[in-house]
Amino acid sequence: MKVADQIKQRLQSLPVTHLELINESNQHGGYQPGAETHFKLVAVSPAFEGLRRVARHQKVYAELSELLTSGGGQVHALALHLYTASEFNDQSPASPNCLGGSKQEQVS
Repeated sequence: MKVADQIKQRLQSLPVTHLELINESNQHGGYQPGAETHFKLVAVSPAFEGLRRVARHQKVYAELSELLTSGGGQVHALALHLYTASEFNDQSPASPNCLGGSKQEQVS
């Protein structure tokens, strides 16, 4: 099963009203065609009501822990953008340019 499908399947335990999962692996150094290592997740859920950003992230990490752990983790990076319905403006935030690996800028 693809990593993206595994992520979506594991997040079904949250009552998500909007889910956008973007594979950004091709924007990072050492990209291999078909790689699924870097993702951006935009999710809207009533489960995030009253929670600060860290608690929201912890809730998602708990669902995805097996995919993220260093021993067997398949996901190298996961950018989380987690909202309640009243906070969400239907726009996915832009991701920063990758400066890691072979794409790292040289500082003079």
